[in-house]
Amino acid sequence: MAVVKPFKGIRPPQDLVEQVASLPYDVLSSDEARKKACGNEKSLYHIIKPEIDFPEGTDDHDPRVYQKAAENFQKFQDKGWLVQDEKERYYIYAQTMKGKTQYGLVVGAYVPDYLNGVIKKHELTRRDKEEDRMKHVRASDANIGPVFLAYPDNAVLDAVVAKYVAEPPVYDFVAPEDGFGHTFWIIDKDEDIETVTKAFAAIPALYIADGHHRSAAAALVGAEKAKQNPNHRGDEEYNYFMAVCFPANQLTVIDYNRVVRDLNGLTPQQFLDKLTPNFVVEEKGTEIYKPDVIHNFGLYMDGKWYSLTAKEGTYDDKDPIGVLDVTISSNLILDKILGIKDLRSDKRIDFVGGIRGLGELKKRVDSGEMKMALALYPVSMKQIMDIADTGNIMPPKTTWFEPKLRSGIIIHKLS
Repeated sequence: MAVVKPFKGIRPPQDLVEQVASLPYDVLSSDEARKKACGNEKSLYHIIKPEIDFPEGTDDHDPRVYQKAAENFQKFQDKGWLVQDEKERYYIYAQTMKGKTQYGLVVGAYVPDYLNGVIKKHELTRRDKEEDRMKHVRASDANIGPVFLAYPDNAVLDAVVAKYVAEPPVYDFVAPEDGFGHTFWIIDKDEDIETVTKAFAAIPALYIADGHHRSAAAALVGAEKAKQNPNHRGDEEYNYFMAVCFPANQLTVIDYNRVVRDLNGLTPQQFLDKLTPNFVVEEKGTEIYKPDVIHNFGLYMDGKWYSLTAKEGTYDDKDPIGVLDVTISSNLILDKILGIKDLRSDKRIDFVGGIRGLGELKKRVDSGEMKMALALYPVSMKQIMDIADTGNIMPPKTTWFEPKLRSGIIIHKLS
């Protein structure tokens, strides 16, 4: 059962939230962060991408960079750009994209729940990325950016959320980069705080939607601190990390598509011929073709779109991994025909989040940078949860959640 607790959030004053809040650290480059923060000393990029305060070309893993993150975090507090709440609270963070709103509960998630599998993952993490985030957490002694968790639908939590969102929010703004709305409320009544804690205690598992490296780093640093503390009790703040938990039925998983640099020595026609044993191939012309059911793919190559439908018998409906479209395309197209065996390391392939639209696939092929693009139908939350429940791991680059959680709206200190 899931253990959560309220915490004393560190937040911007209402009139500064739009200047402070930022995109997550891992969705933009150092150069992009430098440009976005230009002229704005209050931008959280100075904390989550502190290399922007050094000359261009500075290694973002330089020890000075992590130290700068800690210095800037303290500076923001000293100047009153970030202020800690006096009382432990839960919070509600809502995001609106294209007219659809999802409501998340901001909680302190329990480190042992991550370590013992109550908080379930569906992706592998890379040690180098874990270590980068661990260094950042250690230096700042805080979870600056939240982890994105999902939970099975729960009427008790729905009722608490509905009660608060009927009231005026603390923050309510639209991010200029993408037009997504961000709204925030504070759960401050003791009886409601207790209700939230008890409701989560009845939920058997939470699921990482986005932020596998953030959650791993937060949990590992928490475990480190526990080991280093001779008087460790188990209720210290470092035993928890910040997460925004959304009901699974509110979440939107969008497509995560592939572009490939070459056809492994094949002509376009030879490539199409090699597809036919396993796929029904239909030419669709020059108009963008978007798959609208599972096991159907959009192929763009040589100025034309094609529909590829996997034939029965080419996948196993009883295998939670084998039935995924990412697995079908990886096995039968990328590996078998194009010789791409490791999606994590092969430089011939790149990945494009569906938020950019299928026009981005066409653009990258038409430019000559890529030879072929593959559009996939998105996985469902049910598939993600089923795979996590069975202890399986999804293939790389399977899920893309949108909108991304804004960083800087709320921060969790570890001490």
